Amino acid sequence: MTKVYLDTSTYNRPFDDQTQPKIFLESQAVVIILQMIEVKGVELISSSVLEYENSRNPYPIKQEAMNRYLQLADLRQEVDEAISQRAKELEDNGLKAIDALHVACAEAVDSDYFITCDKRLINHCMGLTMKVINPVDFVLEMSNDDPS
Repeated sequence: MTKVYLDTSTYNRPFDDQTQPKIFLESQAVVIILQMIEVKGVELISSSVLEYENSRNPYPIKQEAMNRYLQLADLRQEVDEAISQRAKELEDNGLKAIDALHVACAEAVDSDYFITCDKRLINHCMGLTMKVINPVDFVLEMSNDDPS
């Protein structure tokens, strides 16, 4: 089954300003991805980094929504020494510290996809074996794989 790691920007996208077409499309894609997770069409990965970042969210509604989805995760990755080292390498290559930790956690559990709304992060991760992708592109890619 396809394993996906959603970063915090993805979980929060449906709460952003929906009057912008790009944000609206990404929000719709996030809803579709969350539905895929609920029906076990894809396997969700969580991490201690996601939990930490969410715990610092000042908006209780966003925090509760993200917590609910994190509970659907089939796998949860804790940060360990190997992940910290890998995150440091990623950071040395231009990623922000928190983004580097997310990517390192996703890599550690062999995630097939890292889904983010952060275009800068997608561009920085072009050389990775794990696919780093926007939610809209992920939904389109998954529907291209659908034989129907």
